[in-house]
Amino acid sequence: MVIKIQPTQQQLDHWIEKYVPEKDLFFLRESDLSLFQKDVVGTLVFPREEFFKHSSYNGIQMVNSYMYWMISRDAELVIVAQPEWITSLSDVTRNALFALQYELGRGLVGPLSLLPEHDSFPEDYILEMNGERLGVLQRAMWTKLPTSIKEEITRKTAQQYDEWTSLQPPDSTPTHLSKYANTFSTEPGANCLAATLFAISSEPSLDEWIIHEWIHGDTFMRKLTLASFKKVEDRFNAGDAVVWIDENDNVQHAAYCIDGQLFFNKNGQTYFNPWKIVDWAELEEEWKRFKPCVYRRDL
Repeated sequence: MVIKIQPTQQQLDHWIEKYVPEKDLFFLRESDLSLFQKDVVGTLVFPREEFFKHSSYNGIQMVNSYMYWMISRDAELVIVAQPEWITSLSDVTRNALFALQYELGRGLVGPLSLLPEHDSFPEDYILEMNGERLGVLQRAMWTKLPTSIKEEITRKTAQQYDEWTSLQPPDSTPTHLSKYANTFSTEPGANCLAATLFAISSEPSLDEWIIHEWIHGDTFMRKLTLASFKKVEDRFNAGDAVVWIDENDNVQHAAYCIDGQLFFNKNGQTYFNPWKIVDWAELEEEWKRFKPCVYRRDL
């Protein structure tokens, strides 16, 4: 049975506070820098490679909010600025900078049509591209927006990541998963691999912290092996882990099979991605570009 899910008000309030980072990032091509040469006082301009290796700018919230994985390879420079810097620019310069963020795929830029009361969005942060009005979120303006608008933006954004619907957990759902099934996380980072490792745990009281981690592929596979899971050629059964791999055998996703039909799953590492109960059809469609492999505990 399909059911509705939603974050708690406490979670939503926390998301609102954290969604727009405290430093503003702007991505440029090298050839664009001359347009802003006179305006970069009070900022830092990073080469792309150095920026993405910099520990100060690789926190999970920065990664998620600015959607680093969507940034175009054409972006060669990154301006890091304090929140008030954007307000010092002329209208023409600010609009040119915002247009570049849209072109280069930076996060925190989205269609105003998602908001029923978009007339309340500040005009200085509206960009018109290809006949569409886009809102550009920056820290200084975010802190001044009415709470109702921030909540609406956050809700709409979250539902772009994952629908707020799920399936009823079956009676056979392990007790340690019932607490998390069809709920949201408060902090970013928890991903599908962490969810699967916690699901297969034989000592949930010791492993519960793991569900909140951002686990990477090699660590996941090592833990799976240590838990005596081996790859099998059968169709999945209750208690199995299904792992999706790319053409280079890199792990891209994993989910835990509860009863042979339904799965405990999390589709990403943002707090907008809930821990959900889903069926095979949904998983198969969502991850169809990768190859699923079944892992079973070797008893």
